[in-house]
Amino acid sequence: MAFKIYTKTGDEGQTALFGGKRLSKSHLRIECYGTVDELNSFLGLVRDGSQDKHVRDLLFEIQNRLFDLGANLATDPDKPMTVPSLHEKDIQLLENEIDAMEASLPALKNFILPGGHTVVSTCHVARCVCRRAERLVVALNETEPVTSDVLKYLNRLSDFLFVLARKLGEQVGAEEVIWKGR
Repeated sequence: MAFKIYTKTGDEGQTALFGGKRLSKSHLRIECYGTVDELNSFLGLVRDGSQDKHVRDLLFEIQNRLFDLGANLATDPDKPMTVPSLHEKDIQLLENEIDAMEASLPALKNFILPGGHTVVSTCHVARCVCRRAERLVVALNETEPVTSDVLKYLNRLSDFLFVLARKLGEQVGAEEVIWKGR
């Protein structure tokens, strides 16, 4: 028998966590992992827009870690279950990549605006979605426990995406768009 994508179990506005607990689709936990999924989709666009194999491979790794992170958020916190997790080495990878990119980029002397090239702008959109996911997870953590590595990873990932946008701009020869305040 073929797998069907629709189950009809969510037709009344509820969905199930791993572990079986049903929640409203508007529940903060669902909003958290839905936003992580949105972030993952934007990272796919950035990956598809990059010509740099190292960047594509790195984004593929990050997308896989975001699935782990999403699985963690999609699991009932009241049921002890084995779920994919993040590790300190995942956070360290982001920090190492940030340091390596910053070492090759000119010092940042101004605020910059998203733009200059489609892949740069898409990376900035991903950064903004990452920050939103982080804010939502912080809010969730105020009422239900979230592992600290989830919060650390999202925080570091948004920093990584800012620096990656600059690096991608350099690679495609796009000038940084400097903010001009009044």
